[in-house]
Amino acid sequence: MHIRRLTRRTLLTVFPLLFALVFALVVQIRTASAASLIQLSSDPFTNSSSQHRTEVEPDTFSFGSTLVTAFQTGRIFNGGSSDIGWATSNNNGTTWTKGFLPGTTTFATPPGSFSAISDPSVAFDAAHNTWLILSLGITSNQTVVVSRSTDSGQGHTWSNPITVASGSLDKTWIVCDNTSTSPFFGHCYAEWDNPGSSDLLQMSTSINGGLTWSAPKATALGNHGLGGQPLVQPGGTVIVPYQSTASNTIRAFTSTNGGASWNGAVVISSFNDHGISGLRTEPLPSAEIDGSGKVYVVWQDCRFEPGCASNDLVMSTSTNGTGWSGVTRIPIDPVGSGINHVIPGLAVDKAFSGSSAHLGLAFYFCSSTCQLQVGFVSSTNGGATWTAKNTLTSTPMPLAWLANTSLGRMVGDYISTSFSNGHAFPVFAVATAPSGSTFNEAMFTVVSGLTIAQGTLKAGADRVLSTASSTRGIHIVR
Repeated sequence: MHIRRLTRRTLLTVFPLLFALVFALVVQIRTASAASLIQLSSDPFTNSSSQHRTEVEPDTFSFGSTLVTAFQTGRIFNGGSSDIGWATSNNNGTTWTKGFLPGTTTFATPPGSFSAISDPSVAFDAAHNTWLILSLGITSNQTVVVSRSTDSGQGHTWSNPITVASGSLDKTWIVCDNTSTSPFFGHCYAEWDNPGSSDLLQMSTSINGGLTWSAPKATALGNHGLGGQPLVQPGGTVIVPYQSTASNTIRAFTSTNGGASWNGAVVISSFNDHGISGLRTEPLPSAEIDGSGKVYVVWQDCRFEPGCASNDLVMSTSTNGTGWSGVTRIPIDPVGSGINHVIPGLAVDKAFSGSSAHLGLAFYFCSSTCQLQVGFVSSTNGGATWTAKNTLTSTPMPLAWLANTSLGRMVGDYISTSFSNGHAFPVFAVATAPSGSTFNEAMFTVVSGLTIAQGTLKAGADRVLSTASSTRGIHIVR
């Protein structure tokens, strides 16, 4: 038998190929492995107007060792839910308590006056040691309401809702100025849009822990849009990225005087969005801020894909809310993979900033025959490089497992991730097969959170391959 000697040249040729193969296998194993999840809540309601057992659309916020999340429970086909559920951890995500807001809908305990409630958003007001959940009460019109928790910062007991504004309203969000040296420390800012006025964006300010709120104010240019997510820089400037309904653009507006007035919006970027048949999803921005006040905005976009055939997640950043970086593709899967990445939930650890900023990004993904899974990637250098995709769910979810709405099957118009003690805690809806006509869709997070790693997948090297406009129109997404 002839035995061929492995020369130095052969070894230099073979070993890199073997290394590449092993590396590919390691990445494949990593991206296929599911995380250990913990269920935070489930739908206990029985009203006939809702689809049970369903929970969708979570927001999260963390302060100190406390994490709070809020979400729709018992989704109603035409909009809203039976009540807003909440879950709280006071020990960096180790253990959780849960409940449902009082005094909201006629199904709540004690009952309120709304027929449904939607769009929860969570904030903490450090100046008044108060947790706040902003949401949208629904009757024949809509009412922006805030529920307060004043139990020494624990977030376990909640007040009946306080009215912020009423009318034809949608897509609420809230943030508070928690920098003690800011001239506007203790100001909280609520945001929504007014579909009755072509999605006119409006803001209201509270300076007493959410007890009372200013009259709604529009921007100086009367900007229109939806899905705004206000953020506050350490010096008190408020920056509000949002999806514009005037054109296919992501924009942002600011206030430098504690919400006394709001400047006209600037364009961050156009967007190109690939619609997914049967799934409710829009290119709403997910926005967060680092310790220095740099803002990071992520949305779904198909500009880097041939023929705009699927969505990537893309990012732009700003240090002042008026000048924005070029859009970069987050390298989750290769260009042309056909995998859609949608509904991002971005977290930025305020303990870091700039070129050392720690970012965690949760999202849903699926291929052309859409069965959803939840993924996660992270960066320790402000988004210059990213880790390989970590798949958090163990079983792909057919769309038929999800709550149905007039705009498609739903996990949420948004999801959310927050940092606590250096670990990322994404909260998201996970569904298993329905039991007859009863769904099994509930809120989950990752046991002990996710460690942020230094990735090697570089962002910023991709060419724009499609300049087509969004493949579907703007919707009111209540």
